[in-house]
Amino acid sequence: MDKKTITIAGGGSGYTPGIILTVLEQGSQFPIKEIRLYDIDPIRNCDMGIILEYLLKRDGHDVNLVVTEDPKLAFSGTDFIFSQIRAGGMEMREYDEKIPLKYGLVGQETCGLGGFSYGMRSMKSFLEMVGYIQKYAPEAWILNYTNPESIVSESVRRQFPSIKIINACDMTIGIEEMLEHSFGYNRKKFISQYYGLNHFGWYREIYDVSKGKDIMPEIINKLIETGFDISIQDASWGQAFKLMESMIKDFPTNLPNNYLEYYLYGNRVVAHEDPNYTRANEIMDGRLTKIKETVAKIKENRDLDTIDYQGNGHGLYIVEIALSILHNKNDRFMLIVPNKGAIPNLRQDAVVEVPCYVNAKGAEPISLRQDIPDFHKGLMEAQVAAEKLLVDAFFEQSYQKALEAFTLNQTVPNVDVAKAILDEFIQVNGDYWVELKKEGSAVYELVNS
Repeated sequence: MDKKTITIAGGGSGYTPGIILTVLEQGSQFPIKEIRLYDIDPIRNCDMGIILEYLLKRDGHDVNLVVTEDPKLAFSGTDFIFSQIRAGGMEMREYDEKIPLKYGLVGQETCGLGGFSYGMRSMKSFLEMVGYIQKYAPEAWILNYTNPESIVSESVRRQFPSIKIINACDMTIGIEEMLEHSFGYNRKKFISQYYGLNHFGWYREIYDVSKGKDIMPEIINKLIETGFDISIQDASWGQAFKLMESMIKDFPTNLPNNYLEYYLYGNRVVAHEDPNYTRANEIMDGRLTKIKETVAKIKENRDLDTIDYQGNGHGLYIVEIALSILHNKNDRFMLIVPNKGAIPNLRQDAVVEVPCYVNAKGAEPISLRQDIPDFHKGLMEAQVAAEKLLVDAFFEQSYQKALEAFTLNQTVPNVDVAKAILDEFIQVNGDYWVELKKEGSAVYELVNS
């Protein structure tokens, strides 16, 4: 096989080393001649370049490394783009989390109104990047981790319907790994039937090949009786998995995605949050600080044995998708795709997360072939409508559509709080968002009351 070129869009991310090292572990299955780090933040990109250069030399990899902020250099002739861009960085994520909390609502990066704020930024940055890719590398595959994925996917579908993109989220892998850790299962033996939207779904069945049966009923019983072993999680994720147990006790017919806590138990989430120190602050003090400390160690040639970056599960999921494309493997993944009948009784133009086969042509969704329950359908229909209104607001530059999206978001109790938070997000996001216009008027200008 010819050696490939890969581009990491959002190269300055703390996840980059894990993805790169995971790719390089594949050897002849995924031979690499060049790695390109692309980021609009030259400082973060340079820092990650220093770390990657050290790791490549340490592990004896003969791979060319390019660090660039130039989209032409980043994308021309590349084979795969692994996208993990974060428009506005952790600084804007902090606003996404803290502004809703001021009003007593869920403050989270992909869910609730924080997710909508992030979605408006992501659409603007991501679509600009896809334009560069269409110009410089129209045959390249985009493997996307950029959040919020349902919103990003919907916007790409509208503007670039023919672009070669697969939208993937590894949260279902995280759930299955917790089942593995807590109860001794082997998730590689699972054939899972799952449906929903990104960060908003349920398992209908988990068939264990080694047992020859659906083990979801016994999983639910174990979670009700003993719960997860959260010893491998940090405090934030430990709390998330404990709330997932509450969901299962209240709704024991399906295994939910733990992100549903933000919609079903928003009051509990808010009560547990510190409005002055959110997940963004944890990451700034953790993962981002680690990057700076690692760069200092490399530059000063000290404590090199403490540099512990390695391949990981986060990287493996997206790399396995690339391998399934490269080798036409038809492996099975949970992916975000246009519905078009995959969930029969859900609107056909929804962007859903369902099992798919992946081959040289891309993702081929697997139909559930039966309707989903009204409770799940009702929740999903409202969420789909809110997300589509937000994408409408972006393309139409419509303040009215944005207000409707914020009001319909299921974490929001009334239009007054939706409008207050929308107006505050307009102010803090500035040029990260498109300008929003009121119907029949000039560009919307926020007037402070």
